[in-house]
Amino acid sequence: MHTKLKIFGVITSIGMLIVLLQGALVTKTESGDGCGATWPFCLGKILPPSPTTETIIEYSHRAVSGLVGLMIIVFSILAWRAIPHIRETKLMAILSVFFIAFQGLLGAGAVVFGQSDAVLALHFGISSLSLTVVILLTVLVFEDGKASVVQPVVSKGFRNYVIFALVYVYLVIYSGAYVKHTRTTYACGPEFPTCNGELIPQLTASIFPHYLHRLAGIATFFIILIMLIWAIRKYRHEPTILWGSIIAFILVTMQLVSGIYVVLTYNTLAFSLLHALIIALLFATLCYLMMVISRKGFSPSPKTIKNELLAE
Repeated sequence: MHTKLKIFGVITSIGMLIVLLQGALVTKTESGDGCGATWPFCLGKILPPSPTTETIIEYSHRAVSGLVGLMIIVFSILAWRAIPHIRETKLMAILSVFFIAFQGLLGAGAVVFGQSDAVLALHFGISSLSLTVVILLTVLVFEDGKASVVQPVVSKGFRNYVIFALVYVYLVIYSGAYVKHTRTTYACGPEFPTCNGELIPQLTASIFPHYLHRLAGIATFFIILIMLIWAIRKYRHEPTILWGSIIAFILVTMQLVSGIYVVLTYNTLAFSLLHALIIALLFATLCYLMMVISRKGFSPSPKTIKNELLAE
């Protein structure tokens, strides 16, 4: 069922993933000014003559973003028409179009008018949201026609913890993007866990954002670890919760290791892009867990069960 739409959804998701990585590449190579302060043209022309490396990186990012943006709009319309009976379809379709449009406007505004590092960091956060909703919309297309819909039953406590982890990871995404835009990735030198020879360094203007992101990244590891232990102890009978938590833990471990590797080796490009990719996939995984958890009621707490038995 919906074979062509499934293929188109997968291609669109991959396209959005490429856009996200291209954006990280533009930031890492400082190619944001590669096309000058003109948009949508590059250096005032459709095809810039004798382009530099920075121009090629920025121009290709614009071209791919435009193409993928059109694909997302088409995919959202097709999904709306094909699976309107699935509860989350219309919301995800609307969010897909909204986030890709907002991302484009934010990028254009940064080129034409210039933006602060704080606003530029938001661009990567919006890209992560855009990637996530396209992936979720694709998942919904694959779910249609199945004998049963994924509806795990969890406690309100676990649901609230997933929400907390989701919001926290998004803040970590933002803090990481801010570190890249403020060029403070190596403010602590090639050291971990110390920073310039100290466990708790003097928090100067350059060190503070990096050190804060470092602490936030470590905390993320333990937040996801707690979620995994919770899932193993209470929800082994719910494959989606169990495997979603396992995948999240694998991703957060890879995220921490790749971040440490970047700091220790100054191997900035490949592992920086990998670092950006992993955190985006971790956020998408948590969003998927949140989506399926919200489909059904919550399991009663032991106290509620006890009160009901006493009432009988």
